[in-house]
Amino acid sequence: MKRRNFLTSGALNTLALGFGLSGLAKPNLNLSSSSKSRTKKSKASGPVAICTWEFTQANATAGKLLDEGYNALDAVIQGVAVEEENIKNTTVGKGGSPDREGNVTLDACVMDHTGNCGAVMCVEDITHVAALARKVMEDTPHVILAGEGAKEFALNSGFEAENLLTEASEKAWKEWLKESKYQPIINIENHDTIGMLALDAKGNISGACTTSGLAYKMKGRVGDSPIIGSGLFIDNAIGGAVATGMGEEVIKTVGSFLIVELMRNGMSPQEACEEAVRRIVTTNPNHVNFQVAYIAINKEGETGCYCIHPGFKMMKYEKGANNPIVAGSYLQKN
Repeated sequence: MKRRNFLTSGALNTLALGFGLSGLAKPNLNLSSSSKSRTKKSKASGPVAICTWEFTQANATAGKLLDEGYNALDAVIQGVAVEEENIKNTTVGKGGSPDREGNVTLDACVMDHTGNCGAVMCVEDITHVAALARKVMEDTPHVILAGEGAKEFALNSGFEAENLLTEASEKAWKEWLKESKYQPIINIENHDTIGMLALDAKGNISGACTTSGLAYKMKGRVGDSPIIGSGLFIDNAIGGAVATGMGEEVIKTVGSFLIVELMRNGMSPQEACEEAVRRIVTTNPNHVNFQVAYIAINKEGETGCYCIHPGFKMMKYEKGANNPIVAGSYLQKN
């Protein structure tokens, strides 16, 4: 059920040379043949790329692609791929912290400007799960594939299997086993996601979210990141939002969908993010023990970010600039 055509691997290699990113040359990180914008820019203030946490290179990668005229979906998938490949990042992709049994499992989702979306959950041995989520969206009649089924689909689609448990992650897991105490640490273990949103030259918005989830989670645990409406939501007429932090709390309020609906009803991205955090804080007295943060963008290119506790940062790429923005803390203000 092919719904898009893809560039050849030769074109991908040419792009990889231009940006110096090995991930761009991999066939599973497809750039669509419709990537290049052939129309004039819309009235929207684009291109703009934003992402959770201070993932400077990832956000800059997406921004450069947008500046080159590639569409928002291509940009966010290539952007998050930088962290999926970064073995020093223990919360995303290869090198991610394992579950309690020592298995690294990854979750991801993508959503484009047409409302199409795809997701994968509990995937082992596949690094670029955001690109895999796109394949689910474009090449299957489904929205979500999980576990062994998702891995089998990946292998049949040309993705290569590799061991995601690095030596450093394995060492940390074995150290954790000595006490086996599960106590998430705010802004460390809980910044378990790179979520990215982009507004391209045509004024279209897309997003991607990818994670290895909470360190030493129970086997089979899935957070908000691959769940459309919770970890990510896009309505191209309004805007988009993405979440990071304690996924269970984001799921309870369907946070990303909530933010887009608040923007639909007149709130700015900043106001909507603040209200989404407020919904969590006012209903859960245990919020002092976990972090949740949101970022959002609207059709005009305006952005917002907010979090429960200090320490969260959002990266923003706009018109050649790539700067971290520190989110305000609800607890500090009240």
